[in-house]
Amino acid sequence: MRRVFIADAHLAVPEDHNYGLLLDFLSGLRGNTHTLYILGDLFEFWIGYDATCFPHYRLVLDQLANLAATGTAIVYFEGNHDFHLGSYFTGTLGAAVYPDPSVLDIDGKRFHICHGDQINMKDYGHRLLRSMLHSRFSRLLIPLFPSGLACLTARYLSGRSKRKHGERNTRWDYRTLLERYADSHFRDGCDAVVTAHFHLPFISRRHNGPEKTLLSVGDWITQFSYGELKDGALSLHRFR
Repeated sequence: MRRVFIADAHLAVPEDHNYGLLLDFLSGLRGNTHTLYILGDLFEFWIGYDATCFPHYRLVLDQLANLAATGTAIVYFEGNHDFHLGSYFTGTLGAAVYPDPSVLDIDGKRFHICHGDQINMKDYGHRLLRSMLHSRFSRLLIPLFPSGLACLTARYLSGRSKRKHGERNTRWDYRTLLERYADSHFRDGCDAVVTAHFHLPFISRRHNGPEKTLLSVGDWITQFSYGELKDGALSLHRFR
């Protein structure tokens, strides 16, 4: 059976178009998908709280639970909008959760998988914020704040990030950053690199020697793109 990679839905409320499409997509994975890899930022905000604090995510959580119950394994790589995921994903969904990039053995090949927000080493502001929010101290501190206050703070930070998105696109060549990042891991023996974060869907293959593949899965906001591994080959698709 196939393995599927998705990322960057930034889900907000069930009334949003991308939320409904994602529910349809997840429903279609039932019974035909070995593993669903979520490469971060599935949610606009989920940091350090129990699922009861996020009733607006109940529909998608139920779909994930249905997938898990029918045999699809769920692997979650935390992003920069959803981390310190807590016991719901490991306990209720039985998901494997990775807070950082990791190399996994999949069908006998080495896959370097990550959200991707650590790739741009020169985005110093983001790196500082990430180190603060992902620290053990913040993991202990965040649950002490009311979830409503945390959500308001997250919306502010998200809006600020979106306003700077155009500036970042002009300042950095994200595709080149991704190609260089992948090449460094190919040299370390990886057969494939799968990443997200930059909302840039593309697939790139190296043929000088054993084939190496870079897959950037894009987003589930306007592109509705996802990756698929089937019969040993990675591919990039769009839903509908």
